[in-house]
Amino acid sequence: MGLGRDYTGQDCSLARALEVVGERWTLLVLRDCFYGVRHFRDFQAHLDIPRAVLTARLKTLVSEGLLERHPHGTEVHYLLTERGIELWPAVYTLAQWGERWFSPGGARRIFSHATCDTDLTATGSCPACGTTPAPADIAIRQGPGADPTLREDPVSEALRRGPHRLLTALSPEPAYGEPNSSARS
Repeated sequence: MGLGRDYTGQDCSLARALEVVGERWTLLVLRDCFYGVRHFRDFQAHLDIPRAVLTARLKTLVSEGLLERHPHGTEVHYLLTERGIELWPAVYTLAQWGERWFSPGGARRIFSHATCDTDLTATGSCPACGTTPAPADIAIRQGPGADPTLREDPVSEALRRGPHRLLTALSPEPAYGEPNSSARS
């Protein structure tokens, strides 16, 4: 008998959560949303994800209420909802675990409390003020373990430019009706 593709027989909240966020690529799409990625083409370029898979993941995240689609000129923006933003502690904790166990050269990304300009602990708290800042009050910058030659997509380039607040668009948006010369899809 083959391995099942869902957890419908499980009476467990974690299993139900994995039904929504447990498929390959889904957490990376969510991570990119926190970084400020909003356009289909930027998700695709940054993740090297097949178009059909990205379409399916975005559709699921929208239907489950983690993302909203917002028309923006001739494009659609994908923005985190309150339900999606509540996943930040899990995304952050998984990223920190990955940094600890799979980044021998040091952290690839460093998160800091924008208000205090203090780097967050592995648990996401600010040692300067003792709070756990919300994603909108967290800045991200390149860490010592980052390889600036690894990726040349627009998202990676924008993240290398310096500190960037989470949930803020990574690149300036063209005005409504203004052509977007970088549009590929």
